[in-house]
This record gives sequence, structure tokens and C-alpha cells, in this order.
Amino acid sequence: MDILLTHGYFLEDDPAEQRVMKPYPPLGILYLSAYLKEKGLRVEVFDSTFSSMETFRREVEVKRPPIVGIYVNLMTKVNALKLIAYCKSHGCTVLVGGPEVPHNAEQFLIHGADVAVLGEAEHTLSELVPHILENGFKGMRKIAGIAYRDTSGNFLQTDPRPLISDLDSLPDPDRGAINLRQYIDIWRTHHGRGSVSLICARGCPFTCTWCSRSVFGETHRRRSVKRVVNEIEFLLAEYKPDQLWFCDDVFTINHKWFYEFYNEMRERGIAVPFECISRADRLNDDILEKMAELGAFRIWYGSESGSQRILDAMERRVTTETIRLVTKSAQRLGIEAGLFVMLGYPGENIEDIDQTIRHLKETNPDTYLTTVAYPIKGTSMYHQLKDKLTNERQWASSTDRGITFKGRYSRQFYWFATRHMVNEVLHDKISRNGNTSFSSKALSYAKSKIARLGMTLTQHVRS
Repeated sequence: MDILLTHGYFLEDDPAEQRVMKPYPPLGILYLSAYLKEKGLRVEVFDSTFSSMETFRREVEVKRPPIVGIYVNLMTKVNALKLIAYCKSHGCTVLVGGPEVPHNAEQFLIHGADVAVLGEAEHTLSELVPHILENGFKGMRKIAGIAYRDTSGNFLQTDPRPLISDLDSLPDPDRGAINLRQYIDIWRTHHGRGSVSLICARGCPFTCTWCSRSVFGETHRRRSVKRVVNEIEFLLAEYKPDQLWFCDDVFTINHKWFYEFYNEMRERGIAVPFECISRADRLNDDILEKMAELGAFRIWYGSESGSQRILDAMERRVTTETIRLVTKSAQRLGIEAGLFVMLGYPGENIEDIDQTIRHLKETNPDTYLTTVAYPIKGTSMYHQLKDKLTNERQWASSTDRGITFKGRYSRQFYWFATRHMVNEVLHDKISRNGNTSFSSKALSYAKSKIARLGMTLTQHVRS
């Protein structure tokens, strides 16, 4: 073995996901595995999702990989630091990459990693891994897209590596390196339908201030339609999933590509239930009709706020009216609308929250997910707030979710605000459903009012 790839997400440590049970495999490291194998490297993947920290330790003890590559995102950072320490104690060279790394590279090196891979990793690792195996850490300045410390402990960052312009030059993900059927079985057990994920594009050119683009950049690059549809045919034949999940940031961003995709799918007679993420301003009646024909059953897109003032501050480049119209259009075609909603953006006040609640009532999405805004390092939002940021814990034991900023309502206030919003919207939905029991209606009403009282009592406490 030349390199062991892993990602440090353990389902057994995630109570929230254990309630939801909709896991997907780590496509990022499966792309890396396929590419590195194509270049002649010996690669193994330790998929931690259904495993444990102890099992990973045994894997390292038994196989003694010379190099371990760890994919790190915001959710897995704390686990990743534990993996780094353990691998280093067993003589492994440790590489880290993923969205959490580019803006925290020096911290990862301080905490034991040997090299931080910045941005897309396929080309970098295909050069870096053979170099380390043959030369150790000598002469790494010539390798673009990395950060490391020299023999004196100085932090060094090499030239940026250009993004991969031709995504068709990459092989399909190495799904055979993991037990993909375990994911499908988990979905079927808990939801009655097995699901498989794939990606058609990398990068997002939009300017949402809170969104991190640390790996794929602000460009947008797409795989060819034929490559994507070939992969769909393979997945349906090999794994027989009941539905697909397109992981693109904005699935319908390129209408020309989408129409070609639609025609190719129709020519091959493929229609399969799927869900995806898009943007309300990149959807219209014709696109939605064709998505429905291909099997779309749910589309997720950002609503974020019902206050146009806050949406504009976020640089979302979309209006609340567009979100409402697109939601209604999708629902008329039998496609569920799922919205992302964010409270706590800088400058938000109680009237903005009330506007968001009214917006959700009027829009009436089939489902929505809520979060409280937090500044991710490297984003525009982070830079706007850098002089006001606070963090209650040390970097190694916390994530960006733990960062707040001066002047905002307290965490307790947003705990109440979220519950007020959820129950107020639920009460409205129940009230329009004549078959719902009086007790359900009364309970949602009471919870909403109690949470609103909590907002009132905590609104004067600021971070």
C-alpha cells in the first residue's frame, strides 16, 4: 500500500444523523482513489461511516500505511485531529485536505499533519505521494498546491495549483473500494428506498457571503452529459438504487447543459426518481416540467431569509417573490420543494425573523431545514466580521459553528427563535388542514407562544 485514504466521519458518534439515517459515501476520496490507482499507485480506502475509531486504529496498526490521507470538513475536524495524532504515533506520514484545510493549514500542521493539500487534490496527490515515497520531504517547494513546515519549523505554502479544467479527464469514483450496498441498505431499511449519490459539476460562481468555496473555487466546471448519463446507467445496472441524489451545488445552473442532459436521458429511456439542489432563479416552468419527466421528486434551494434586506446583504441575488413562485410551480408538477433557512445573519432583527416566518407561511414548502449563521473562515462573511469574532473554545476542540460575533443576539435567543418559527409555521399549516386534531393545533400554538416569550426575555442579551 502506498496511501490509505479516510475521512473521519463516524455515524455512531452523530446522534442527529442516527435519527435521520440518510448517509452518503465520501465521493471526494473515492474520486482520489480512482485517479491515484489510474496513475499506478496502490491505494486503500478506510470508510469510517459505519466503522469506529478503534477499528481505524487496528487498521493502522496492522497495515502500517506509509502515508495516510485524511479528508477534513467542518463536521469532522475534531475527529481528524485524533486520527492525525494516532497515525503519527505509528510512524505514518499524514496528509490533510478538504474544505476545512485551505484556510486552517498552519493549524493542522501545528497539530501534527505533515502536509496540507490546498484545493482539488487529484493532480497534487499524484505528484506528492510518489515524491514522499521516494524523497521524503526534501524538495517539496516544486509541488504546487500544498503547505508544510520546513526543517526549521517555518510555515511554507507553494504556488496555487490550477483547477482541473476538464472533469472528463477524471475517472468515475472508486465505489468498489467501499461497501456501497451498505449505504443503500440503510436507506431502504429506514426510508423504503435505496439512494446513490453522484456529482455532475464542481464549483459555484455565485457570491453568497457565508458560503465556503475553498476546494473547488468560484468557477463552475461541468462533466460532459454523456459521461454523467453513462455513470447513471452504470449505477442503475450495478447497484439498482431506487433513487439518485445529485450533489451539485446548483444542478440546473447551466440551462444548455441541462437540456442536453434531458435529451440524452430521454433518448436512452432513463427516468429515475431523484433529488437535487438548485437555486430559485435557475428554475423556470419548462425546466421544472422536464425535471419532473426525468423523475425529480424533490428540489432543495436556498430561501435563507424572508427579509429582502437580509437576502441582499447576503448577496444572494434572488428575491422572496421568486422563491414563492418557483415553489408553487414545482408543487403543481408534483415536485416537493425543500428550503434552506438561515437565522442570525449580521444585522438581522426581530422584524426580519417575523418576515421569514410570514414568508414560510405564504410559500408553504413541503419541508425546510434551519440553521443559525456562523462565519466560516475564508468567506466574505468571516472577513466582514473578523474584528467582531469571538470563540469560546480553542481551535482544536471546536469548529466554526462555535464562533459568534459581537452585537448579535445570544445563542439562547436563537434557540427560542428557531422553535418559535418552526411551531408558528406548523400551526399555520395545521390550521389550513381541516382534518388535523384540535390538540395538535393547540400544542403547536402553545409552543410557538412560549418560544416567542423566550425571545422577548432574551432579546436584550447580546454576544
